[in-house]
Amino acid sequence: MTRTCLTIILAAGQGTRMKSDLPKVLHPVAGLPMAAHVARTAQSAGSQQIAVVVGHGGEAVRTALEPVVPGASFHVQHEQLGTGHAVLAARAAIASGHDDVLVVFGDTPLVRADVLAAMRAKLAEGAAVVVAGFRPESPFGYGRLVEKDGKLLAIREERDASSEEKAITYCNGGIMAFRGAEVLAILDAVGNDNAKGEYYMTDAVEIANARGLPVVASQVPTEDVIGVNTRAELAAVEAIWQQRTRQAMMAEGVSMAAPDTVFFHHDTVVAGDVTIEPNVVFGAGVEIAKGARIRSFSHLEGATVGEAAEVGPFARLRPGAVLGGKAKVGNFCEVKKADIGEGAKVNHLTYVGDAEIGAGANIGAGTITCNYDGCNKHLTEIGENAFIGSNSALVAPVKIGADAYVASGSVVTTDVPADAVAFGRARQENKDGLAPKLRAQFKAAKEASKTD
Repeated sequence: MTRTCLTIILAAGQGTRMKSDLPKVLHPVAGLPMAAHVARTAQSAGSQQIAVVVGHGGEAVRTALEPVVPGASFHVQHEQLGTGHAVLAARAAIASGHDDVLVVFGDTPLVRADVLAAMRAKLAEGAAVVVAGFRPESPFGYGRLVEKDGKLLAIREERDASSEEKAITYCNGGIMAFRGAEVLAILDAVGNDNAKGEYYMTDAVEIANARGLPVVASQVPTEDVIGVNTRAELAAVEAIWQQRTRQAMMAEGVSMAAPDTVFFHHDTVVAGDVTIEPNVVFGAGVEIAKGARIRSFSHLEGATVGEAAEVGPFARLRPGAVLGGKAKVGNFCEVKKADIGEGAKVNHLTYVGDAEIGAGANIGAGTITCNYDGCNKHLTEIGENAFIGSNSALVAPVKIGADAYVASGSVVTTDVPADAVAFGRARQENKDGLAPKLRAQFKAAKEASKTD
């Protein structure tokens, strides 16, 4: 029988050290708010219900998370009176009844599903309370996990620890799991008899022990419980997330010669046998099909790249860019809201926006689809195997037929039929002997400007 699980995400902290108007838990890692990372991880670990505890004015958190975590409930902690008090702000969610209750923090986005699943497994084995423990390089400043015979007796804060307890290197990672049947009774017993007058969730360990309930620790990797309180810590967490993702991508058959220079978004999808060259950045909503190559210094966002297609170097794919199989978008090109057909080539110094380009078409260097008239965007349609000469401007809305040619340097304002050749430029005229006269004229004007 599947055990039910509620995850409570504590997201009420103001994060003043971030020096930001944005609530701390909404600062993004790989483009996704930290608290959303935590919620999705909890769902992956089998949590059927998510409850988010926010502080006063936490409407921004709710607005940001509701679309990302559908069905989550939100609960306000009106006063900041400690973690135990924060968890009980979600009393209504807890009272709905679950086998397991996980308590996690919205500013620890690196926690992985297997870590939470391991804690739930210990609940299934009979524990009433499970605490995530880790072993940092230096335990200074962390609460110590005091164990005996495999049982967790207490969490002792640094300021309260004896010299013997300070020698313990096993530390409190913050995340806790409770057996649903006992969680409210345990947390209701937490008092505020301490220097700050706050209710600490960690007191649940000694309360459960006093009631004869089994309490254990579950060791987790240090990086899974890293919290974010500053911009520097946010950058460090981003670096770990990116490194994990690069390793996962390469394990699935993606080639990266310089992986540390490639940056993924949280929703980037890359198939096997894709090659990503150095210094590539993926924004939101990118999918790369098998065998494609993304060359150096390219930026992709909201784009789909087909099988064996090629992008870059120095290419920008904006939202709505769709490349067919074996299509090519080359150096210093920008593509926006455009379908590039199978085998079509957009090789050099070109802007293609709001366009449909047929299979096998060739778009010459310096070509521009003039899609915007100052008020509205218009479509450019280029047929299969059409050839657009270099330095052409295609003024939309306009259609270039299949197998048509557009002469280099043309400004095309009307449709070009299939198999036709369009010349949209003025006839060249040479004025013999005029160049020396013009140079003299220009030189005189320059000298005159110096005396003014």
